[in-house]
Amino acid sequence: MSFTQFDFHPKIAAGIKTCNYETPTPIQAKAIPAILEGRDILGLAQTGTGKTAAFVLPILQRLLKGPRGKIRTLIVAPTRELAEQIHSDITKLARQTGIRSVAVYGGVGKFPQIKKIRGGVEIVVACPGRLLDHLSDKTFNLAKVDHLVLDEADHMFDMGFLPDIRRILKYLPGDQQTLLFSATMPGEIRHLAEDILNDPVRVQIAHSRPTATVAQKLFSVEHNRKTSLLKDIMAKTDMAATLIFTRTKHRAESLARQLHKAGYAATSLQGNLSQQKRQQALNGFKRGQFKVLVATDIAARGIDVSGISHVINYDVPDTVDAFTHRIGRTGRASCTGEAFTFAGREDGKIINQIERTLGKKMSRNNIPGLTEEISFRKPSGEGQPSKKSWHKAKKNGRPAGRSNGRPAGRFAKPAVAEKQEQPPARHRKAGSRQKRRRRAALLESRSGTLFLNP
Repeated sequence: MSFTQFDFHPKIAAGIKTCNYETPTPIQAKAIPAILEGRDILGLAQTGTGKTAAFVLPILQRLLKGPRGKIRTLIVAPTRELAEQIHSDITKLARQTGIRSVAVYGGVGKFPQIKKIRGGVEIVVACPGRLLDHLSDKTFNLAKVDHLVLDEADHMFDMGFLPDIRRILKYLPGDQQTLLFSATMPGEIRHLAEDILNDPVRVQIAHSRPTATVAQKLFSVEHNRKTSLLKDIMAKTDMAATLIFTRTKHRAESLARQLHKAGYAATSLQGNLSQQKRQQALNGFKRGQFKVLVATDIAARGIDVSGISHVINYDVPDTVDAFTHRIGRTGRASCTGEAFTFAGREDGKIINQIERTLGKKMSRNNIPGLTEEISFRKPSGEGQPSKKSWHKAKKNGRPAGRSNGRPAGRFAKPAVAEKQEQPPARHRKAGSRQKRRRRAALLESRSGTLFLNP
């Protein structure tokens, strides 16, 4: 199978050749014909399988017919990096067609975006927040949109963008072709997505499992040894380009700084950076200026950097979906890659979930002095308290088998005896407080001064 079977316009075919696309990926082979027919799409495929080209190519073909200089396609993406990546791919594929695109996202000035849009573009690739800013300001309108694409739809819904998406839909004509593409789509999100699709064609390509071209390795390590383990692995492994994921922005910045001091060409990509510095870090990693990029999950979706040989989960992600997106940065386009995951005892639950999704155990690796033997198996019921005894143990915050904090059993002393052994408390005579108050009031009336302790 080749792209010639889709009968693309020669100008689009030239863009395909420029990008060195030869054989359609499974998601492209199934989605492109349906999009060319004008059908709505619910597309689910792993990261790195060519989702972007699957919707960009047929949309370009349809845009060649019709007016120019008007916004006819809206593509909504959850992150700036993904929006910029899609815009870059469109620019390459549409170079000879005259079709223009603009990326619209926050963190940069509005006026350059306004200038480009008013200069005449056919495609807008936008993040929800900045897009709504422009629509509220009436910078432009979406009345002529023929195609709506929600890319990484599950991420947008999961991160709370659904209200923004519904607000954006109100600006659209309502009869546009709608395409949803994502690497993962939980059941409840799928039902939500189908609410805005009209008789969609479902295209599903092994969406739940990470790519088979990525070799998985698991390292059991305590948190305070992770950096030492990382340096040891990097020193002993031939890595062309390495993407390291951390859970927090501070840790990404700190780890990149430590690796830089250790002699590695490393930088960080995280939310505390300005858009300009984020783009500089990403571009430097793409060009090979930086061999190591330490990032939070903002880099996990939509970043298409060729030649990433290794992905390292310095911190285990919170969800299986995030894990899938992370390791999808390597092993792309039928190439092979390796993914290393550092896990501690507290990560046992998510590791079990990941391995169920993989359908197999990750390869355990041991480095003496740095890693340790940790069992991530679900603990058996042997030796574990039953639900009933556990409930008793938690009730009123008292230990199990005790009453009012006293020890139970035949050797336990009776409550009376226990009470007798306690040191005698100092008791005041009954009514002493009232007597003091009356005495204080009497002194106040005589001298005009209140003595609290006469």
